[in-house]
Amino acid sequence: MPNITIERAGELSRSVFEILWNHPAGLKAQDVLAQIPRIAKLTEEEKTPAPNSGSPRYEKIVRIAVIPLAQAGWLTKDGQGLWHITREGYDAGSQFTNAREFYKEALRLYDQRRSAIPENVMTLEAAQEISWAQIRKYLHRLSAHEMLSMLAGLLRAMDYHPAWMAPQEKQRGRIDLVAYTDPLGVKGPRILVQIKHKGQAITLEGVKSFVSMLNPNDYGMILSVAGFTNEAGQELGNFQKLTALDAAAFFKLWETYYDQLDEEVRRLLPLKAVYFLALTE
Repeated sequence: MPNITIERAGELSRSVFEILWNHPAGLKAQDVLAQIPRIAKLTEEEKTPAPNSGSPRYEKIVRIAVIPLAQAGWLTKDGQGLWHITREGYDAGSQFTNAREFYKEALRLYDQRRSAIPENVMTLEAAQEISWAQIRKYLHRLSAHEMLSMLAGLLRAMDYHPAWMAPQEKQRGRIDLVAYTDPLGVKGPRILVQIKHKGQAITLEGVKSFVSMLNPNDYGMILSVAGFTNEAGQELGNFQKLTALDAAAFFKLWETYYDQLDEEVRRLLPLKAVYFLALTE
């Protein structure tokens, strides 16, 4: 990865802030990175694919460049890919309009915080971010059938009863899994599940199309590893009989019910606990 100047780091960081500025609830990191070429004028080297990941080099440069902003308290990263500007970040963005001065102040606060916060806390924050990036990449590499098996196993661990799964050898339809709240499927509602494993984030039109298939006694669930568009995300709460899961929400459930999963299913996304010193003083 090429070395970058403070000026360049400042320019790219300001581009991140420009993208996030009117999204107080935050955006997925991948959505932010996808918009960078529209905001910042990238060099040919920054646009070329990185050797290991195949992603454009600028994506890694931006991820590294915003670390001081996060450590300064201007940018929050939830450990599972959601970035948003803090109140302090909005103040700093308004006060320091020059990209170089903006970044120099972030570096100053970063150094100040690094000296004040115990090393174990900093190590934990870095480990959480790295581990989630690896898990998210792993989820994208899994096959559609593996994701379907994982979701079925997760529903069983949550005391639901999958009754039908789309066959692996057949073309996927609009419904990939049917589950019930009781073993016989005679008491509670039917749960219809759609899985979108590859491709783009699901649009609002896609959500509405799925919801239109639900009968009055049905509940719907959409799992989209690529997430949902901003428009869809803002409207999801209006669908009372719909549960929408992106990669982060799915993983939170997986982590919560991990001990209740069947061993065979657990092997599709195995986890290992790592312990950190909890002392903060």
